[in-house]
Amino acid sequence: MNIARAFDRLFDAALSLVYPRGCEACGVRPVESRAGGPACAECWASTRLFTGGGTLCRKCGLPTPASVPEKVRPRVRCRRCDAEEFDAARACGTYEGALRAAVLSLKREPYVPARLARLLGETAARPPLDAATLVVPVPLHAGRERERGFNQAALLAGAVARRQGLRLDEWSLARAARSERHRAGMDARARRESVEGAFAVARPRLVRGERVLLVDDVYTTGATASACAAALKAAGAEAVYVLTAARAV
Repeated sequence: MNIARAFDRLFDAALSLVYPRGCEACGVRPVESRAGGPACAECWASTRLFTGGGTLCRKCGLPTPASVPEKVRPRVRCRRCDAEEFDAARACGTYEGALRAAVLSLKREPYVPARLARLLGETAARPPLDAATLVVPVPLHAGRERERGFNQAALLAGAVARRQGLRLDEWSLARAARSERHRAGMDARARRESVEGAFAVARPRLVRGERVLLVDDVYTTGATASACAAALKAAGAEAVYVLTAARAV
């Protein structure tokens, strides 16, 4: 462990002095630490993170006004997620600033920075996600994964499984159809139609009776998470919780 910390300090010194990297969130300041990934400390500090103290929709994790009385916070529901197939969804924070930069960087480079891995672990350790027994990433279609060279959701899922000491299953849930890419401006209905019937479970015995933690990079409308949850529950999963690095609000 001491060797790892020493290596990180040397790497950070080199990052600052020899090969400085600009922050991909603000475009102004340099990145001071490898642990912060593509964003500087100030951008991480200004990004809205969900630390467990705020008010979230009990099911989908949508943040709600802080004026909600503390005693009723655990029962708050936005009602927009009533039809979703998953049991609960949570994210590390909003899709902005440092989290947005980390997600976009992950689509280009197969590396989960330590700060993001820690945030994912902390979120997974809170109720109700802490009841999960199995970690499953949202799959890419095989052709798209070959184009990119990796599945960013699988990288995030691996980081979560290692931190939480849970089994990782990258193979049971598969994308049965190559759905249309989600584009900026697509409404919720179009996104839902694009993933309808797109997922299937190839190895039902591996998910049967499990409380699955489904991991992806961004929660936008919940369409992809709901489609995956439907396939997992049809295969016998007891519950499906969703964990994402960020969520659009």
